[in-house]
Amino acid sequence: MHSPIQTYLAELHGRIAGLDQGRLASYIPELAKADPKCFGICLVTMDGTAYTVGDTDTMFTMQSVSKPFVFATALADRGRQLVAAKVGVEPSGDAFNSISLDPHTGAPRNPMINAGAIATTSLVAGDTAAAQWRRIETSIAAFVGREVSIDEAVYRSESETGFRNRAIAWMLKNFGIIDGDPMPVLENYFRQCSLLVNCRDLAFMAATLANGGVQPCTGETVLPAEHVERVLSVMVSCGMYDYSGNWLYDVGMPAKSGVSGGIIAVVPGRFGIGLFSPLNDERGNSVRGIAACKALSRDLGLHAFARAASPAMALGRIYTGAVAPSRRQPPPEIRAYLNEHARRIKYLCLHGMLAVDGIEYIIRRMREMVSDTACFILDMHEVIGISESAARLLNQARLGFGEDGVAVVCSRIHDRHAIIGPLRKAARKDDRGFLVFEDNDLAVEWCENRLVRDLPQPSVATGSLADSVLFRGLPQALFRQVEAVTRSHVYALGEQILRHGQEGDGRVFFIESGQVSILMPLRDGAHQRIATLGPGMEFGEMALLGQTTRSASVYADTDVRCRILEAADFGRIADAAPLLKITVLENLAGDIANRLRGANQWIAALA
Repeated sequence: MHSPIQTYLAELHGRIAGLDQGRLASYIPELAKADPKCFGICLVTMDGTAYTVGDTDTMFTMQSVSKPFVFATALADRGRQLVAAKVGVEPSGDAFNSISLDPHTGAPRNPMINAGAIATTSLVAGDTAAAQWRRIETSIAAFVGREVSIDEAVYRSESETGFRNRAIAWMLKNFGIIDGDPMPVLENYFRQCSLLVNCRDLAFMAATLANGGVQPCTGETVLPAEHVERVLSVMVSCGMYDYSGNWLYDVGMPAKSGVSGGIIAVVPGRFGIGLFSPLNDERGNSVRGIAACKALSRDLGLHAFARAASPAMALGRIYTGAVAPSRRQPPPEIRAYLNEHARRIKYLCLHGMLAVDGIEYIIRRMREMVSDTACFILDMHEVIGISESAARLLNQARLGFGEDGVAVVCSRIHDRHAIIGPLRKAARKDDRGFLVFEDNDLAVEWCENRLVRDLPQPSVATGSLADSVLFRGLPQALFRQVEAVTRSHVYALGEQILRHGQEGDGRVFFIESGQVSILMPLRDGAHQRIATLGPGMEFGEMALLGQTTRSASVYADTDVRCRILEAADFGRIADAAPLLKITVLENLAGDIANRLRGANQWIAALA
C-alpha cells in the first residue's frame, strides 16, 4: 500500500509538471544548459523519512539556496552580535543582485541578497580564505548528511562573469564590512553557489532547520538551536527577494530560492521540503517550485499562520495506578493499602511535539486533578520533542507541585535528545531535575513506594516450598519426597539468575527470601519488567511442562535465597506417583488462568 503522502505528491507533480512558463537562467552561461523539463519534489519528516517524486536525483548547483546555511555557519562561528554588526536583517524589497546597503553603516540589508551573502561568507571561521572554504564545505555537508563537491564548470562561469558581484565586494571593503582583500572572499562565495546537490539534499537541509538544527538521519547537531529561529526569521522575510511579501501571504513558510531552480521550504517541527525545476520567473524563482509550494501549503495546511492544532492534542489518555499498578507483589497489608489509594497516582500520556501551548494545557489539567493526586507520571513514549520554553514551563510546574507535596516524574523517554536535552537544560542549579524511568512499571513502583513510605513496614518476609501455589492440596508424604530432592542456593544483589533464550535449563525456583525481577528484552536493546516476585512465589515453572528455552531474564533485586527443583527429579517422582503431576499441573493451570484474567482486565482498562 502506497503512503497517502507519496500518492499526494505524485498527483501534485503530475498536475504541475505541464507548466512551461519561465526561462532558464542565462546570465551564468553554464546554467542555461539545464534540462527545462526537470522537476522534482521531496518532503522529509523529522525522523528522516523521505517522500520523493520526479527528478529528485538530478544534480544541480545550490546558487542562492546556500545563503541561509552560510549565514547559519557565520552565526555559529562568530555569534549574533558580531554578525549583526556586519549584516542587517531588514527586507530590502529588491532583486537578489541589488546593491542595497544601509546608508549610515554601509552594511548590507540582509544576508539573502548577494551583498549580504558575500559579507556572511567573509565572517565564517578561518584564518585564511582556504580555511574558511573548508569550514563552509564541511558545514554544508553536515546539513546535507553527506560530502559535497563543486561543479567546476559552473564555478568558472560564475567567476568569469561575476563583474557586478566584484563591484559589490569592493564596495563592502570600502565600508569596512570585509577586512583584507575581498577577492578571495568573493571566490568562496562563487564556490558555495557552485556546490552540487539534488532535490533530496535540499529537503534534508530544510529538515535539519525544521528539526531544531539536528540532521534527521545522522543525528548530528549541525546548528545550535538558538540560531535556528534567526535563520528561519530571515528566510521568511527575505528568502524570496522582492517576492517575499507575496510568498509569506500565499505560502507562509520560511524558504529560499536559487536561480538554478532549487527551492527549500521549512515547516518547523514537521517537514523539510526541497524542490527543483530550472524554469524561472522574472524574479529568479522556480515557476513550478512556487506553484508546488502554494499547493503544499494549501492542501496540507502548512501556512505558518494557519490555525494550529489544538493544544489538547498534546494530552492523550489519563488513567490511575489503580488501573495499572506495578507488577511487584508486596506483602498483603501493603497491597491492601495500595488497592485503596493507588487512584492517587495519575498517568498522563503525552503526544507529539510539545510546545508552550500544549504544556500549558497539560499543566492546567494537572492542577484540576491535584487535590486527589500524590504523583503524576508523564508518559513520553509518543512525544517527538519538547521546546526549550515548554521544558522551562514544565519544570516550573514540577517544582510548584513539589512544594505542595505532589511528585511529577517522567517515563519512557529512552535517551531521545529532543526530549531529554531541553528537560536537562530547564533544571535549575539548586534542583536535582526530572526523575526519569525507563518504563511505566518502574515509575509506578516508585510512586507506590512514595505512597506507603509513612506506613509501618512489615518485618522481612520469608517463604518456603510449602507456600508455593504449585503444591496446594498435595499429600504431605508426596510433598516431602519433592522437598527432599530440592537444594538451596543464594544469589547476590544484581546477579542474573536466568537469561532470555537460555537453552536446556530444567530448573524451577522457589523464593524463600528476597526479591527478583522478570524482564523481557525489547527490540531497541532495553528491557520491560513484566513482574517482580517475592517470598513464597516461584519462577521458571514452565520447565515442568517441558519448556527448555527461557522466555525471560531474571535478576536479583536484593540478595535472594531460592529452593531449586530440577525438572528431571520432579519427573522421576511423578512417574512413580502420578498424583504429583496431576496436582501440580492443575494448580499451574489455575495460576496461569488467574494471571491471564488479570492481564485481560488490565488491557481492557487501558483500551
